[in-house]
Amino acid sequence: MTIARTRRGLKNAILAALLMLAMVALSAAITPRTRQVDQMGQMDLAEIIPARFGEWRVDPSRVASVVNPQQDQLINRIYSQTLARTYVGPEGRRIMLSLAYGEDQSRDNQIHKPEVCYPAQGFLVVERRKDEIVFEARPLPVMRVLTQLGSRVEPVTYWIRLGDELVRGAVEQNLARIGYGIQGTIPDGILFRVSEINADNESSYRLQDDFVNALLLALEPRYRAVLIGDRAKLD
Repeated sequence: MTIARTRRGLKNAILAALLMLAMVALSAAITPRTRQVDQMGQMDLAEIIPARFGEWRVDPSRVASVVNPQQDQLINRIYSQTLARTYVGPEGRRIMLSLAYGEDQSRDNQIHKPEVCYPAQGFLVVERRKDEIVFEARPLPVMRVLTQLGSRVEPVTYWIRLGDELVRGAVEQNLARIGYGIQGTIPDGILFRVSEINADNESSYRLQDDFVNALLLALEPRYRAVLIGDRAKLD
């Protein structure tokens, strides 16, 4: 009886050890190893985003008004490049543009979303909803985030390009990252965010849509793809 029990215990221990080794091997096999940025090449946000396009031009005096609550050390770890500009357009209205690019969008280096960043700066998130911006008959999935700090009301529109997919919110972001992980690829990613200080949020969203369309139209296809994906098709 004792010998039989000992043999069963030894057998179970061996099976458990083999199972653990198999799990380690499987984990190693599916661990992403290929960086997408190494295949796509480098780019400079400051060079590819024009200072003037359509009815819009950069207002250098307003750059500091763009909300960016991340500490410098965290920014440097997560993002390879950032760009913050304020553009002045029709009737003197101003749109704040913020781009944050990360070469490595693995779990520990995921781009931070505005609905997390703004509250960290003291803003209240009044409303958050998924929406679309139509660009050349292509619907671009975006997130609308209505924020407020005291009397300052700031409607925000953003999307995240992860690899060649546009995602909104944590669920879509994580699903896309896992999908690339299964393929053995570490995707790059960029946060595209525009906002305006305006209590009329619907009017602001319409202006933001116009701004996005004008900017994308002004870009070469290969640079446009940096913002909205499909780089392999557009290069």
